[in-house]
Amino acid sequence: MSRVPPVPDRRLLLKGALAAGALAATPTVAVAAPSPSPSAKKAAPFVNPLVRHRADPHIHRHSDGTYYFTATAPEYDRIILRRSRTLNGLATAAESVIWTKHATGPMGAHIWAPEIHRIGGKWYIYFASAPAESVWDIRIWVLENANHDPFKGTWTERGQLRTAWETFSLDATTFTHRGTRYLAWAQHEPGMDNNTALWLSKMATPWSLTGPQVRLSTPEYDWECVGYKVNEGPSVIARHGRLFMSYSASATDFHYCMGLLTVDADADLMDPANWSKSPTPVFTSNDTTKQYGPGHNCFTVAEDGRSDVLVYHARPYKDIVGDPLDDPNRHTRVQKLGWHADGTPDFGIPVADTAVTDLEVAS
Repeated sequence: MSRVPPVPDRRLLLKGALAAGALAATPTVAVAAPSPSPSAKKAAPFVNPLVRHRADPHIHRHSDGTYYFTATAPEYDRIILRRSRTLNGLATAAESVIWTKHATGPMGAHIWAPEIHRIGGKWYIYFASAPAESVWDIRIWVLENANHDPFKGTWTERGQLRTAWETFSLDATTFTHRGTRYLAWAQHEPGMDNNTALWLSKMATPWSLTGPQVRLSTPEYDWECVGYKVNEGPSVIARHGRLFMSYSASATDFHYCMGLLTVDADADLMDPANWSKSPTPVFTSNDTTKQYGPGHNCFTVAEDGRSDVLVYHARPYKDIVGDPLDDPNRHTRVQKLGWHADGTPDFGIPVADTAVTDLEVAS
């Protein structure tokens, strides 16, 4: 995620747990690396920033090898798509606006953090938005497109993805594990002294949940509570017999950073006790490479079908005038994701720019 909401209204009341429904999970494992193509070639070095003025990036590598890209536009008013056969190609790929905010009512403001997923032969986009008349009442919404080409067909509004409470919620992501589809997201829990915690639930359909929702993490360490008490922007990758859930923490200025949750692949994902949490951040601002506030990441793989890639946003400067949400220079970035000898991810540091930035052009 990548914005700093005010502390949610503590008067919001618990609306009750969701009714249980039939599980309709799609068995496609969204977090596993696709098999490399026999003709796969070594990918070119990544160019950074990859896409300027696009925060909360999400890149989906389709089964045919095509990369689909969506992200938050700084105007917070639309959902965009790009596609390319290569990651670097996303930088210059044509951008299409596939949906725009409503003039009034629901989905009328703060269009944030879209993610595109292929589920059951259809395309789905999960995003956050608020009513035009109450711009901080942010909730999770879902679009659906049955066309095989997400640039064509009709994007149908499936409506709000209801959670247990009508409170500030956003940054939904979905993944499958051993035939079960899950949703992970960030939400404020009534009565809790934080902005958002991380939640997990099984899904009944691509736009609804079933069974209980469980809290996996709440801001507790100092580095998660700078400016705002935030855990948000979850993303999952499955490797080496474990699932790793990265997330972002603190205010969206240079304090923004990433944490990590880990669970054994054989464990019950819906038992929070099975998840362990890193006591230190795994990805932070870096003065040497001049990248600040790295976060709201996702994972993909390079063109070889094997090399894991970290996708995130960051700014090329530390000091911001005014509200960080009004600063448009969170750029999408990509770099290789490494792995430690113990099988845990090695995020490294946010790499330096390899392309001239807008800031440098301006100077």
